Amino acid sequence: MAIFKRFAGDRGGNFGIMTAIMLPVLIGAGGLAVDVSNMMLSKRGLQEATDAAALAVATYLAQDSSATEAKAKEMAVNFVKGQMANSASASVIDEIAKSTHTTITTTTTSDGKRYDIKVASNYTLALTPLMSVFGKYSTPISADSATTSGISQAKSALSMTLVLDESGSMLANTGETVKPETSCQQYDSNGYPTKTKYPCYIKKIDALKTAANLLLDQLDKADPKGKYVRTNAIAWSSSIQDSNAFNWGTSNARTEVINSMSAGGGTESYAPMKRAYDNLTTIGKGSESKVQSDAGNSKLTKYIVFMTDGANNSTASDSYTETVCNSAKSAGIKIYSIAFMAPTRGQQLLEACASGGGYYFKAESMADLLAAFQAIGEEASASKTLLTQ
Repeated sequence: MAIFKRFAGDRGGNFGIMTAIMLPVLIGAGGLAVDVSNMMLSKRGLQEATDAAALAVATYLAQDSSATEAKAKEMAVNFVKGQMANSASASVIDEIAKSTHTTITTTTTSDGKRYDIKVASNYTLALTPLMSVFGKYSTPISADSATTSGISQAKSALSMTLVLDESGSMLANTGETVKPETSCQQYDSNGYPTKTKYPCYIKKIDALKTAANLLLDQLDKADPKGKYVRTNAIAWSSSIQDSNAFNWGTSNARTEVINSMSAGGGTESYAPMKRAYDNLTTIGKGSESKVQSDAGNSKLTKYIVFMTDGANNSTASDSYTETVCNSAKSAGIKIYSIAFMAPTRGQQLLEACASGGGYYFKAESMADLLAAFQAIGEEASASKTLLTQ
């Protein structure tokens, strides 16, 4: 009897028993902590992916006149896949592609079209082996995003003048070769002929023509019937070399000025900028404000696109030009400026003239120049897109 009492009172094995009982719980708790962290990161990653997809689809539908719902839905899938590519396995990416669904609701009113887009996606996240203690091997991860964009028929009209440098330095090479390769007369950064004939490089003046037309293409896309956009161009060097009157659309600016530009002469920016300012601020009959108003366009934004690859021959022209820029900005005109492989003084003037940091572009190559002009065209004519999670 005594031996049984001693056995019942012995606590020597309690630690082992308690460990055996608690071990599965401890393992499960550790697994839960790891998996909760993984689930939060996975959820956030998928949410960011659907956000990006929804915004991309909304922008595409609002800005591309040839947009279709089929292409928009395909775009959404590709955006989600692309966003998740660095954090998910190939099998998970395939699952995401199959599960991503986009709903597009188009509402047409007297003011235009409104697009309501919803992008939803999900996949199965594998849990750590520790969670098998609780019989859990995977968990679903899902996210959805909603966004709204629109094309208004009562658009904000714009009048834009392009102030483009065609001085002698614009004969210099961009560094991009002409393809197929050929030989041609080369020029140094001051516009003087060199002995080099081969290979033939695209000249800065030709790059500018391509870039300016790219900007105008964006305006035409936003206003294909020429009801809201009016443009003109001023080509200049030591003085104004060529310009055209404001016209609806972009055709006259292209044919009368941009496509016929030829480089030569010095650099004096005050006169062309003064003319651009005067053209946009003249009041009364024939003024831009009156012409746009008579066409029923009550909302008007005025722009100057100021581009040079050099610095003024006279430093006094810097001060005069900057004074005009400040007057234009005070009058509500937005100024985009592009320094195309320009020296420091030229860059400083252009940056001072721009309507803020987002309006100044420093282009050190032909690719930069094309990107800058396209971005200006897109920004000037872009529809707004709002994410509504």
